[in-house]
Amino acid sequence: MTSRNGVRQGIAILADDLTSAGDGAGPFRQAGHDARILLTTPASVPRPAVGVSAVDLGSRVLDEEAAASRTRRAARLFAGSELLFKTVDSTLRGHVAAEIRAAWAGSRRRAVVIAPAFPAEGRVTVEGVQYVRGVPVHESDYARDPVHPVRCSDLARLFPEAVLAQPDRAAGLPDLIENGDLIVCSAAEDGDLDRLVASVPRLDEVLWVGSPGLAAALARRCARATGGTASLPAPARRPLIVVGSTNPATRRQLATLHTRADVQGVTVSSDPAPAVEALRGLTAPILTVQTPDERHTPQTAQVLARSQAAVVKALSEDHTVDALVITGGETATTVLQPLGATGIDLLDEPEPGVVRGSLTGPLPLPVLIKAGGFGDDALLLRLCHLIRQRPDPGEHP
Repeated sequence: MTSRNGVRQGIAILADDLTSAGDGAGPFRQAGHDARILLTTPASVPRPAVGVSAVDLGSRVLDEEAAASRTRRAARLFAGSELLFKTVDSTLRGHVAAEIRAAWAGSRRRAVVIAPAFPAEGRVTVEGVQYVRGVPVHESDYARDPVHPVRCSDLARLFPEAVLAQPDRAAGLPDLIENGDLIVCSAAEDGDLDRLVASVPRLDEVLWVGSPGLAAALARRCARATGGTASLPAPARRPLIVVGSTNPATRRQLATLHTRADVQGVTVSSDPAPAVEALRGLTAPILTVQTPDERHTPQTAQVLARSQAAVVKALSEDHTVDALVITGGETATTVLQPLGATGIDLLDEPEPGVVRGSLTGPLPLPVLIKAGGFGDDALLLRLCHLIRQRPDPGEHP
């Protein structure tokens, strides 16, 4: 696969938050590609441009105009990529329409293919309408998100100019791409996404837009027989679980984790000092720091996230903790940047919605990042076991 100008410039993923960047890059790492998450948009395309660069644009927390402007600039920067993928939340949170149109304009790709389904997590697209476990997303818990409430489930309303494509008509996609259309694709299972990707002869003519479901289908199409390998980190002595997401799924996972005797934690307030002192005094091998359970205003959420970041920085720098498990993309970005991290080198994607890697920067800590709404109640338990277990000598990502 080569780019339109004949120069290989790697695979680029543009994401509106950190977990989306990880969700987009994770399947490609599993398919044999080297992959790195960049915590900010670089001034120029990384050289040599091999493997996958997933850029956290941080645009979900911006207003719509600023989000579109940042997305357009990033798409222009990575326009020469052999594959350009714009992530979209599988529940349609964020500035979906504005960012997609901006990415299309910046990328100068012939057409846009939008397929937000993530069947493994019960997020499907039927006749252009997005559902979460059988419920239109605007009627689900995501409609009550305090920062990014979902108001519309119908992609045809978000994109009146769109052509709707059904899973059984994938053979017609090349003609729609040749016409330069914006195409919204329905999908209810992974096979629908695989057929969609297989039907497009030139992946570099399209701006691909989707969630981890489409990323996985593209990664299967672009799989490498051999890829770079990286050593798994040594088992963590004392991980810190950082929970900023107020999604009910994450809060259930945290409650399940706290049923164990070897887990202790604190709830952070606007002043990080008491939480730092309390955590340093605990004796459990697994520590947690969480925001209060109730949903917060955007202003309060930002204050609490900065307080969590100060806690993480203090405990990481004095080696009270030696690994991080973080839930929520905005939380992860806020927590990692004060550590001096510039990115995350990905190792693997141990579960849907979860990526594992190591920080690039002065504190190369092992890190697991989980999107807020993903996983069953035992997920945090499994992630704690994963980050603390001794790797099999024969195991590699």
